[in-house]
Amino acid sequence: MARKPAGMPTGVEIVGGSIRIRFMRAGKRCCETLAYPPTEEGITAAAGIRAHVIQLSKLGMLTDEKYVELFPRTSYQQENLSPQFGVYAQTWLNSRDIVHGTRQNYLWALNLYWMPHLATVPLDQITSMKLRKIITDTEWKSPTTKRSAIQRLGAILRSAVMDELIPRNPVDSIELPRKPKKVVDPFTREEADQIISWLYENLKWQSQVYACYFEFAFYTGMRPSEIMALRWDEVDIANQSAHVCRVVASGTVHERTKTGRGRIVLLNRRALHALEQAREIAASRAKRNLAFPESRYVFPPAKIAEHITESSTTDRYFKTALRKLGIRDRPQYNARHTYATMCLMSGMNPAFISTQLGHSVQMLLSTYARWINSATDWHELDKLDPAPEKAPIGTKLVQLKPGRP
Repeated sequence: MARKPAGMPTGVEIVGGSIRIRFMRAGKRCCETLAYPPTEEGITAAAGIRAHVIQLSKLGMLTDEKYVELFPRTSYQQENLSPQFGVYAQTWLNSRDIVHGTRQNYLWALNLYWMPHLATVPLDQITSMKLRKIITDTEWKSPTTKRSAIQRLGAILRSAVMDELIPRNPVDSIELPRKPKKVVDPFTREEADQIISWLYENLKWQSQVYACYFEFAFYTGMRPSEIMALRWDEVDIANQSAHVCRVVASGTVHERTKTGRGRIVLLNRRALHALEQAREIAASRAKRNLAFPESRYVFPPAKIAEHITESSTTDRYFKTALRKLGIRDRPQYNARHTYATMCLMSGMNPAFISTQLGHSVQMLLSTYARWINSATDWHELDKLDPAPEKAPIGTKLVQLKPGRP
């Protein structure tokens, strides 16, 4: 029979040659025997374990896994050893090799939409019905936000399936809001050249590097984050190419691209001209002994910094040029769209263009279908109206007799 000498801490008792502790967990009485000797030190240690367990229980952190960790010899029948969603999601996010901006987007979606409802829920108790209720009760800012948040949750639970923690992904049966079609609004080639010329003519000294920047942007189609991170050691003038292998995100250089794969961009005459001008500006800076005179980056900002940290640095020059030229305002990212449409209208191979841009042929065709069609429409129409000497095979030209209708 258990005995409790005078002065024994609450919930601690001696049973035979061992110490046992009693406590409440989720409204149930629990009793666990510890491998401590019935000495003063053992009793003190047992009281500390009990206090720790009670605190974990109050905080809702005494999960089945934690219980087994604290009491490996327990006879308690574990009802659920599946990790809580909050714990798994944090572990999953920490293990991902993603840029800071993407990580912040995941955190934002998780903390705002999913953690309040699912943080302490075991993974195998997350059902499609539970998610539908959360989605229905949530006031979404837009269909795009809703779609993105559901997709991010789906990515986490997909990994849980691969880790064999759950048999299926409950997000798979949830219909996503229709993805709004992005409006592609490129500049014409004439507008692009006007913008570039205005920047070269009106920006002075160090600031002229931004004219080089936009000439390079319009004639390579590289993403702004890729251009900001481009270094001279990745440029091969002899072979007219640039190796795209890093980006600037949230002001920091990351040694990876948006897609996680590097690529080689071939440089045309205009892109090479931009590099030549940028090199001359760098040499001029070096002569004047300015801060960062020998920047590793191709387009260093005019102010004291080694590389451009955010698009707002170049945006004000770009918007000024549009305003002065009377060109309709559009984001500078549309320089990339301009390059893509110029290539398509020139009849270039879609596979080559998609490689230059760093995305799939399918993405290219779906995004720029309008320009693919317009580039070939008249050629296709000509097939219905061939020259007389090239009449369509299998078609007889019927000559009507005079006077007959």
